[in-house]
Amino acid sequence: MKKHNFSPGPCILPQSVFEKASQAVLDYEGVGLSILEMSHRSKEFVEVMERAKSLALEHLGLQGKGYQALFLQGGASTQFLMVAYNLLENKAAYLNTGTWANKAIKEAKLFGEVVEVASSKEANFNYIPKNYSVPSDVDYFHCTSNNTIFGTQMKQLPDTDAPIVCDMSSDIFSRQMDFSKFGLIYAGAQKNMGPAGATLVVVKEDILGKVSRVIPSMLDYKIHIGKDSMFNTPPAFAVYVSMLTLEWLKDQGGIAGIESVNNAKAELLYNEIDRNPLFVGFAAEEDRSPMNATFNLTDESVKDRFDSLWQEANINGISGHRSVGGYRASMYNALPLSSVQVLVDVMREAERIS
Repeated sequence: MKKHNFSPGPCILPQSVFEKASQAVLDYEGVGLSILEMSHRSKEFVEVMERAKSLALEHLGLQGKGYQALFLQGGASTQFLMVAYNLLENKAAYLNTGTWANKAIKEAKLFGEVVEVASSKEANFNYIPKNYSVPSDVDYFHCTSNNTIFGTQMKQLPDTDAPIVCDMSSDIFSRQMDFSKFGLIYAGAQKNMGPAGATLVVVKEDILGKVSRVIPSMLDYKIHIGKDSMFNTPPAFAVYVSMLTLEWLKDQGGIAGIESVNNAKAELLYNEIDRNPLFVGFAAEEDRSPMNATFNLTDESVKDRFDSLWQEANINGISGHRSVGGYRASMYNALPLSSVQVLVDVMREAERIS
């Protein structure tokens, strides 16, 4: 039986994507080759790469606006340093909202001055800082839109003329935004788009080429753009599954369509967290993430009973991160509302028998 998969990543993917991908592993569209053994220079795979990049720009509303989409390797963690390598000449501003922002700040400091404009570290990152200002003389401003570990999400961007760089690994393609406000977006595919191994980068070309340092070829966005994400052998299968997921998203009505479903899932779960005396939300209410709901028990004596209930209900992946404890329910795009209802029913049963 398929489990209700609330895993924070690698993420749940649509069933139709699994079915198409599994067929392609055996024989890609009748060409007599598996997608796993096909040359990345072949006509068939080049079409996959171009389709994946085009769909990414289409969903973000950035086609024809001077942006390029890249599928790279190394995860978002490599982007922590790649961003700074390509954009940081003198000084950059960073918003510190958790573990991944901290890691990005650490890497950026290798390349220039980093100004931490605000942080929620003193509250174990359970909220998004507000009312901060971005210095006018920075090369870029970096933020993390959604914090998987702590269950917070940025709801608004600061007013700045600097290019905005955003790690969207855990909420990419989940909600409508004016994506043209960003100079660069990056996201590991494994949180909301595909399997581990591919990283999507969407960059406005006119922000590149302004640093004086020599950039190693593998870390140079301009080289990857010039080679159509084929400077080296790309993570072909991960790109293909990401393409299938982006096609599935289009069938759901795009970002607008999936956002409505995501909001319904989040409302159902957060309402139960707030209603049920056994549970308390971790993140500040105004900053709660629809993608990752973090919550704790109000009485640890019921932990064993609750854990047994959700395991018996075929639920997977809701144990909280060690930084927060408790529970974390990741409700990525492909998670159906019915799975959230199963979790809510379990929470109600735990209350009933307590």
